[in-house]
Amino acid sequence: MSNQSLLSEQVVTAIRGVLGPGPAMLHEPSLKGNEWVYLKECLDSTFVSSVGKFVDRFEVDLACFTGAKHAVAVVNGTAALHIALKLAGVQAGDEVLIPALTFVATANAVTYCAATPHFFDSEARTLGVDVAKLRDYLTNFTEQRSNQCVNRASGRVIRALVPMHTFGHPVDIDGVLALASEFKLAVVEDAAESLGSTYCGQHTGTFGLLGTLSFNGNKTITTGGGGAILTNDAALARHAKHLTTTAKLPHAWEYRHDEIGYNYRLPNLNAALGCAQLEQLPSMLTAKRDLFARYQSAFAQLTGVTLLAEPAQCQSNYWLQTLLLDDDHADQRDEILAATNAATYMTRPVWILMHELTPFKDSPRMDLSTAQWLSQRLINIPSSSGLVSTFL
Repeated sequence: MSNQSLLSEQVVTAIRGVLGPGPAMLHEPSLKGNEWVYLKECLDSTFVSSVGKFVDRFEVDLACFTGAKHAVAVVNGTAALHIALKLAGVQAGDEVLIPALTFVATANAVTYCAATPHFFDSEARTLGVDVAKLRDYLTNFTEQRSNQCVNRASGRVIRALVPMHTFGHPVDIDGVLALASEFKLAVVEDAAESLGSTYCGQHTGTFGLLGTLSFNGNKTITTGGGGAILTNDAALARHAKHLTTTAKLPHAWEYRHDEIGYNYRLPNLNAALGCAQLEQLPSMLTAKRDLFARYQSAFAQLTGVTLLAEPAQCQSNYWLQTLLLDDDHADQRDEILAATNAATYMTRPVWILMHELTPFKDSPRMDLSTAQWLSQRLINIPSSSGLVSTFL
C-alpha cells in the first residue's frame, strides 16, 4: 500500500471516528428552533416582503449580538459588501485591496463599484492578510498624493482594504487597522464567514468603518439568502438603509428617489427565519467548538496533515473545519478529496485563487506565493453544528 493511499484512508477513518458512518454534508443548516413558528406568523401577517417587524427585530438582534451600534439587513453578503464599499468612498476607477484567497463575491463586489480588485497575499497562521508583507509591498509600489494611496504603476487611487476572515478565523485586525491608517485606506471587513468570531473579545466586522455578514444556506446561521452591513456610524447606517431601499424618500404615497438606489432589502420572510436562527446561535457555536475538539483528537496522531486552530487571542466560530497538508503530502490533496467524497463525507478544496479566474487575470497583484501554497494544501471537511449530535 502506498503512503498516498494510506493517508487518504487515514483521513477517512479519522472523520468516520468523529461522525460515524455518514453521509455528512460540508455545512448544512440547523433548523431546530422557532423557524416554523415565526415563518407562520410572518405568513399570517401577509407582510412577507421588505417591510415587517421581523426585519426590524433581526437588525436589532444582530447589532446586539455583534456589539455593532447598527446593523442593516440586505438580500445577501455580496450586496452588503457592494454597498459597504460605496459607503466607504470607493469610486469608479479606484482600486481595492482584497485577498487572492477568498470567495469570488469579494472580487465581484469591487467590480460592481466600477473599481478594480488588487490582490494581496495571505499568511498561513490566520489564512488572512499578511500585514507585514502587504506593508512592504505598499511601501515599494505606492505613493501618497493628496492624502491618498496611489498605485505607481496604474496611477489609480487605492481606496480601501478588505480583510476577509477566512473560514471564520479572525485576521490580525490590529495590524490591518495600523496599516490602513498609515496608507490612508478605508477598512471594510468581509466577515461573511465569521458570525460568532471574536478578536481580543470584540466581534469581527466591527473594527473597520463597515463590516459585512452573510446568511447564505451554508453559513453558521441562515436566512435562506441574506446578509447585513455592520457599522458604528449612525449616518452610514442611515445611508445604507436608504441605498438598499431603492433610495426612496419617505412619503405616504409618492415615489420619489433622490439617488441611484438598489433593491437590496432583506424580505420579512427571510428575516423571520434569521430571528429564529439567532436564538440558537450560542448553542450552535458551542457545538461547532465541540466538533473541532473531536476532530483535533482524531487527527492528532496523523502524519502529514494538521487541523487548523483559531489564532491566538481569537475565538473562531469554526465555520468550516479545515485540514492543512504539509509539504510532503500536498500532492495527495486530490486523492484525499476523492476518497472522502466516495465515503460520503463531503469535502472540498479552497477556492481557485482570484487572479487565476478569467475575469480577474489582469488585475494588479503582489507576490501571492503563500496563497498559492495554501491553495494546494487546504481541505474543508464536514462542519455542520448538528453533526456530533446526529452521529453520536
